[in-house]
Amino acid sequence: MKEKLPIPRNVIDGKFEEMGIKSAGRASIREIVRIANHLESETGVKFIRMEMGVPGLPAAEIGVEAEIKALRNGVASIYPSIEGIPQLKEEIAKFAELFLEVKTHPRCCIPCVGSMQGAFATFLVSCRRDRKKDFTLFIDPGFPVQKQQHRVTGLKFRSFDVYEWRGERLETKLREELAKGDVSSIVYSSPNNPSWICLTRRELEIIGRLATEFDAVVIEDLAYFGMDFREDYSKPGVPPYQPTVAKFTDNYVLLVSSSKAFSYAGQRIACIIISDKLFDRSFPDLKIYFSSEKFGHTLIYGSLYSLSAGTAHSAQFALAALLKETNDGKYNFMEAVKEYGKRAAAVKKIFLSNGFELVYDKDEDKPLADGFYFTISRPGFGGGELLKELLCYGIGSISLEITGSDHSEGLRACVSQIGTELFATLDERLKLFNQKHGNH
Repeated sequence: MKEKLPIPRNVIDGKFEEMGIKSAGRASIREIVRIANHLESETGVKFIRMEMGVPGLPAAEIGVEAEIKALRNGVASIYPSIEGIPQLKEEIAKFAELFLEVKTHPRCCIPCVGSMQGAFATFLVSCRRDRKKDFTLFIDPGFPVQKQQHRVTGLKFRSFDVYEWRGERLETKLREELAKGDVSSIVYSSPNNPSWICLTRRELEIIGRLATEFDAVVIEDLAYFGMDFREDYSKPGVPPYQPTVAKFTDNYVLLVSSSKAFSYAGQRIACIIISDKLFDRSFPDLKIYFSSEKFGHTLIYGSLYSLSAGTAHSAQFALAALLKETNDGKYNFMEAVKEYGKRAAAVKKIFLSNGFELVYDKDEDKPLADGFYFTISRPGFGGGELLKELLCYGIGSISLEITGSDHSEGLRACVSQIGTELFATLDERLKLFNQKHGNH
């Protein structure tokens, strides 16, 4: 049966009202997921899901087999060490050296329940190490949940949209913010969620140098490790390496996820990599909240312990096996995820050919890579209005308004769940959209 589109706008508005969401532009990712699920169920329209960054590829078999073996060996009945199993810590440290060209001791490499928990645990320590520095500075746009983590714990933050401050201009803005003397941490992702911008080595050098000068901890979210497909970061120990601030400062915490690079999202396993020097630094103000003033000890036995008392035992064996095969050059984790770049190129072309525009389009003077996300707008529409209107045509997305972007007219599009079989459907629906709104 042919789907009946568009879904009447009053049905969409009613669904937002029913769920108590006053502003579509401020709706969270999970709220949009919920609305799309309800609309699918009630209308029979199969939605094109662009609102949530869900991996759209099978999990790496190496991890699955290692986890099954570990479960059969009885690890499910044993609490894992909060610090992580030794073989995983060793492989994380090797991975950092081979793919980031960064040396750190295995004791400074800690598994966590996904990068979301890794960020949360780090915020709880970094933001409390100096009572005079009680602000986190977000280099936006960014992952909305990290700000939510600050809100629920009463931690302070401010942010700026980096797009107008690229290259050498970044130093001007960053120095202005850090000179206030109240910034404990600097947070960003690269490749970036939601815009897919990638900070350049010059920009990372600026961040690292100023973090050292003003004693701020840089929390670098590498959730999309190596997925700037303009470069090949897939070969262990061979340049180019994934760019990182860790080359330019000792004040760093890196978050490396298995969810996208290894398509292992369901088991919620990631790792925190802390510089050796930061790990051992003492901050007396930590004693206000924790039993130790050592940064690394506090993060593990104060913060992580209070959040989950460790990471799932079997998942640690899975990630250890994945990293070992990758470190040994036997598994190229980039080969599978290049599919996202192909999808992005095709989906982006469909939107552009149907009158949409890109919001974030360049890294300094270079066109953005095609990857997991891209951002779109439509002349004449605000972000929340456009989000609702696309829902009428069975297309889900989120507003850039919740990401700290200055471009509230834009939306984030995720391509992970749009296989080639949906390209024609997407094009057909956008053409239908144009019948009502005109192809600008």
